[in-house]
Amino acid sequence: MPLLEYEDLDVALPAMARPILDGVRLAVAAGEAVALVGESGSGKSVTARAALGLFPAGARIGGRVRVDGVELVGAGAASLRAVRAGKASMIFQDPRAGINPVRRIGDFLTEQLRLVGGRSKAEAGARALELLGAVGLPDPPRHLRQYPHQLSGGMLQRVMIAGALTADPRLLLCDEPTTALDVTTQAEIMAVLRGLQRERGLGLLLITHDLDLAAATCDRIYVMYAGRIVETGTAADLLAAPRHPYTAGLLGSSPPLRGEPSRLLPIPGTPMGLAQSAPGCAFFDRCHLAQAGRCDQRPPALAPAGPGLVACHRAEELAVPPGTVARAPEEDR
Repeated sequence: MPLLEYEDLDVALPAMARPILDGVRLAVAAGEAVALVGESGSGKSVTARAALGLFPAGARIGGRVRVDGVELVGAGAASLRAVRAGKASMIFQDPRAGINPVRRIGDFLTEQLRLVGGRSKAEAGARALELLGAVGLPDPPRHLRQYPHQLSGGMLQRVMIAGALTADPRLLLCDEPTTALDVTTQAEIMAVLRGLQRERGLGLLLITHDLDLAAATCDRIYVMYAGRIVETGTAADLLAAPRHPYTAGLLGSSPPLRGEPSRLLPIPGTPMGLAQSAPGCAFFDRCHLAQAGRCDQRPPALAPAGPGLVACHRAEELAVPPGTVARAPEEDR
């Protein structure tokens, strides 16, 4: 049984033209690192928060979400507390928004250890020192006494990782944990996360818009567009031979890490908002491979294509080379 499993998860808000999430199927096993990749507004963060039972207020929820065998859709308060207190933890995007600025780092780390974990003050302090050392901070005793504003962004994100580990979770949810950090610090943070995940055998779900980062740090990747999973496979397969035009577009929008630099080919147009809907493929208006009368008639289902799963009407016909996302001439459409 997967540690985290989404089964046809639907999340919809009243008066919106399309759902936030539409039939999402995703799984993370213990000891596995999985990435969920997509542009802003694709539904990635809503997907991650669903693993803690945190759904938008007033939303209609369908499908199932299970964490370590516990069903979260429709779960009661006791079940949600059990999951949040000991099975799953989340690292949010902005560490400065996640820590009380007028309390010391030590208070942030020891509060859950004492109130939820039942540890004494001395035990909680010792555990906090251990966790700060585990995430690579150079002077844990001094950092425990400091306030958030006295730490850099990278150091504060390490504190957030330590805070997520206070519950000894089996599942770590990372919602763009390297946002607004420089490239060197990003690499350090991802190395810390990957090291802890392997050392403790954690399941890890990484939310990111950076497909190269996902491929470098995760075992498998799910690509999301407009609330739907459009492609999934191993990191190596998706990087080498993406089957969906959107996946190829994400790769073509970032500079290559190796080889000769090449011209970037951004995806034309803008992502579909919640006030928009389409009877066919949601990527139709931005896709250089789209065929009128076929792709715009019904949404493609996620189905085997090559080594992975792809939701594209033309997936069996072609594998899309990375970086081939230029707008097609109108006569080809």
